[in-house]
Amino acid sequence: MSTILVTGGAGFLGSHIARELVELKHRVIVLDDLSGGFKDNVPKGVRFIACSVTDHKKIQKIFDRYNFDYVFHLAAYAAENLSCFIKRFNYTNNLIGSINLINESIKHKVQCFVFTSSIAVYGEQATPFTEDLTPRPVDSYGIAKYTVEQELKISKNLFNMNYIIFRPHNIYGENQNTGDKYRNVMGIFINQIMNNRPLSIFGDGTQTRQFSYIGDVAPVMARSVLDARFYNQIVNVGSDNFYTVNTIAEKILNCFGHNPGINHLQKRHEVYSAIASHQKLKELGFLQKETPLDEGIRRMVEWTKKVGIRKSKEFRNIELTEGLPESWR
Repeated sequence: MSTILVTGGAGFLGSHIARELVELKHRVIVLDDLSGGFKDNVPKGVRFIACSVTDHKKIQKIFDRYNFDYVFHLAAYAAENLSCFIKRFNYTNNLIGSINLINESIKHKVQCFVFTSSIAVYGEQATPFTEDLTPRPVDSYGIAKYTVEQELKISKNLFNMNYIIFRPHNIYGENQNTGDKYRNVMGIFINQIMNNRPLSIFGDGTQTRQFSYIGDVAPVMARSVLDARFYNQIVNVGSDNFYTVNTIAEKILNCFGHNPGINHLQKRHEVYSAIASHQKLKELGFLQKETPLDEGIRRMVEWTKKVGIRKSKEFRNIELTEGLPESWR
């Protein structure tokens, strides 16, 4: 039995990975500040610690107390398009918080540090994105993620700490925060429909994205530390299929059978086409299952109807308002 730290384990992806690790009979410690997650997301059989990754003194004490074999770092504020307007907050939470964990992992000889990066590191390039492309992030969130990736490579070279970097994209499903107006487009659409408000789409809605069901992604990531082929690799993970934002809106509306309309807002600064290749994942021997989009959306909608709209703490850390979309003010 291994002892594993999962940061952000009360959040969406983190809670699913923690559950997978428990099922694999590991001892799991979840760390989360509950700024975007929920205590009832934490699976049974897990030790929960309320703490922010930015609290380096408390992080030190946690690492001193537990002899972690592996660290899964999923804690982040993943509002990609908002990140340019919250630079200090973004870099404090997504970069400095990560460095706190890397430092302690090196000191305590962690066997492997699993980092959830993002497709955001690629920026605006020809698709499909492959892991050997030189990242060109176009927002502060992508910059922070890419910087942590570089730190992990340095840490391997200098301190021989193994890492695995996953670059997921647009994951959706149960446990997602449907009350956050800045991130998770499916959750935003579901929230708006359940409140009988028109769906908000920035621009004409022809932007293309891959949408990946949580039940297809979390098992791959959780099992990666048991397979040395993943060590010191960067791996895209997610669905091969891609859709326009308009198509996603249509499918969610069909699932509800209720149409409050669509409100097309002014185009914002974002990558137009974000499509990643998963050939490397397949070459590593993982034939990742792919839940059909309609089925995944149905499961998410049914879960949301059952638990209601999740409401986390309201975000009050906007630093720059020039160019900020009106709907976010």
